[in-house]
Amino acid sequence: MERNPWLLPLLLMLCVGLGYTVLSMPEPVEGLPKMLVDNMEVSGVSNPVTAVLLNFRGYDTLLEMGVLMVALLGVWSLGGMPDYHETSPGLVLDIMSRQLVPVLILVAGYLLWIGADAPGGAFQAGSLLGAAGVLLLLCGWRIGNRCSGLPLRMLIVLGLGMFVMAGTALLLIEGGFLQYPPSVASELILMIEVAATLSIGATLAAMFLGRRPGGADK
Repeated sequence: MERNPWLLPLLLMLCVGLGYTVLSMPEPVEGLPKMLVDNMEVSGVSNPVTAVLLNFRGYDTLLEMGVLMVALLGVWSLGGMPDYHETSPGLVLDIMSRQLVPVLILVAGYLLWIGADAPGGAFQAGSLLGAAGVLLLLCGWRIGNRCSGLPLRMLIVLGLGMFVMAGTALLLIEGGFLQYPPSVASELILMIEVAATLSIGATLAAMFLGRRPGGADK
């Protein structure tokens, strides 16, 4: 298998970035819970966790989306998947998947919607979508060649891309990256969470394949 020449420089850059981040971490600031409570009205949501992850510390969540994508690129760097030979999943797994997959998708939608007001949100919902994808893969379902190229890649970068586009638009309009105006904060957060949920689900399921879909390397 041919080694990607960009892999080592990227890993070195990642190590340097992580080392700098750890060494430059600021001292804990007192009074953060009170500051959070005082600013909940302008966050666009009523769940403090969602307010922190998607508004007050949106940078963290943006970078987490980037980490997921880098992890998937690491898996895909192992090469393409070998040709798949269809096998029967077995009666139990087949019945279980038919019952569980619709439930997982429904609960994922609920967690995504309720995340603004209660525990839930994009990562929980995306994890359930990823679990549904893994279950389908265990049953023998595979991504067709038509969808394993550009459509799959667009779905995977959708979450990070939406984050960056929203932040850039706000930077140009409001003068601050990811500084949501209170009047549209809830709509922007929901839009980002929907995109992130789809990306997280697709990324986790794609990781389970272990290699890049779309055929083995020649």
